[in-house]
Amino acid sequence: MPAGCTSPLSGSSEEKESVLSRIALQFTSWSERYIPDAYIFALLATLFIFAVSMTVAPTDVVLTSWGTGFWELIPFTMQMSLIIITGYVLATAKPVFLLIVRLAELPKTSRGAVLLVALFSMLTSWFNWGFSLVISAILAREVGRRNSRADYRALAAASFLGQGSMWAQGLSGSANLQMCTTEALQPAIREVVARGGLIPSGLIGLEHTVFLWQTLLTVVVEIVLVGLVVWWFAPSDAFAKNAKALNINLGEFEAVESKNESLRKKTPGEWLEYSPLLNILIGGIGLLYLLVTLARAPSLISGITLNNLNFFFMMIGILLHWTPHRLMRAFKDATPSVWGAILQFPFYAGIAGMITGTGLNEKIAGFFVSISNQVTFAPIIAIYSTILGVFVPSGGSKWVIEAPYVLTAAHDLKVHLGWVVSVYNLGEALANLIQPFWMVPVLAILGLKARDVMGYTAVVFLVLLPAVLIMVTVLGMTLPYPL
Repeated sequence: MPAGCTSPLSGSSEEKESVLSRIALQFTSWSERYIPDAYIFALLATLFIFAVSMTVAPTDVVLTSWGTGFWELIPFTMQMSLIIITGYVLATAKPVFLLIVRLAELPKTSRGAVLLVALFSMLTSWFNWGFSLVISAILAREVGRRNSRADYRALAAASFLGQGSMWAQGLSGSANLQMCTTEALQPAIREVVARGGLIPSGLIGLEHTVFLWQTLLTVVVEIVLVGLVVWWFAPSDAFAKNAKALNINLGEFEAVESKNESLRKKTPGEWLEYSPLLNILIGGIGLLYLLVTLARAPSLISGITLNNLNFFFMMIGILLHWTPHRLMRAFKDATPSVWGAILQFPFYAGIAGMITGTGLNEKIAGFFVSISNQVTFAPIIAIYSTILGVFVPSGGSKWVIEAPYVLTAAHDLKVHLGWVVSVYNLGEALANLIQPFWMVPVLAILGLKARDVMGYTAVVFLVLLPAVLIMVTVLGMTLPYPL
């Protein structure tokens, strides 16, 4: 096109992009100004629930419930921390990193590049969200390095879409694993599930959450919808901004690897540290243990627990990093990312302790029962979980708070309990699209700020929200009570 001439189509697209950018910047500026850190929400929620609990129980009961509940999720806190750490360890192992490099070379168009990252993020998040969070960001960075026509902001947003769609519906979904793992679930919540012996174990297995055909269908629908949205929101080559245009230097991101290891094997201790012998033996024994455990389980699905999943990723990480030295370095690099979970989870456990120990869960459950029925309960819970997720950005700790009264209400309305967990998961994941808490690890790897990507994730949120509400309503009517 000659200089000075502007295509009407080009002008229209540019105007739309400018509006979307302004909306994203305004929303991010507002959230950065008015929304405090997630830990502050944990403290405010503690004080709020403490005050409300005082209206239904004596002070000593409230205090005892809080103090007792505070420490009841220590095993679960460690389990969630290991999901994050083992995900990072796997993503930075050299064989996995080389695979990512090969994958990054596949897309030839800018929109194809963004779509590839989005699909990769969604599929890997179903298996392990911690692994997906890190490895998808690395893939986006490598794609951006090789495809200068792709919009780097859209690539970054695409790498996070697994967290904003089906991560909670998958094998590492916090609520799913809590409900099927005895030590990850508070006794009071197990009593709510059991409802006088209706479900004797007080647990809900993955066959009633993750592997319901209704849940699997929601995953497929979300993949298709998000894929279409990503293809639509990826800027054309004319309007794309690559990393260079954003003043981001894409230096080489290296896999965890010990350089000059042969020069370090001088003493027996160093020989063991840099030798693969111990890793091979321990990793092999660990995988053998898992095979025996799964063989003895009543079914493959029932053998998938939070501990077994973490154990599997730990053993694979040990084998892929090859030497103890590389594994130790990977763990050291990963541990700063778990401080938030370690600090906040005890406070959320204390909140759950007050809710169940004072009978407050019965009061809140009564409210939900009063405003809903078997059909409307699911969309109401999905909306509620999304809103609460903006302020409590942690699927596991938020479920600890919600579970007592949500499951009580589900019993009263005779709604399938496993489906209630799935409904919660769908709402919880949506909140991540408009809450930048879990974007932090991604943005650190990519060198961006939240305002660079939230315009894109907000578009996905607006499309997925009505779709989720329709799915939870229609599919919920196909399930019996209680499981």
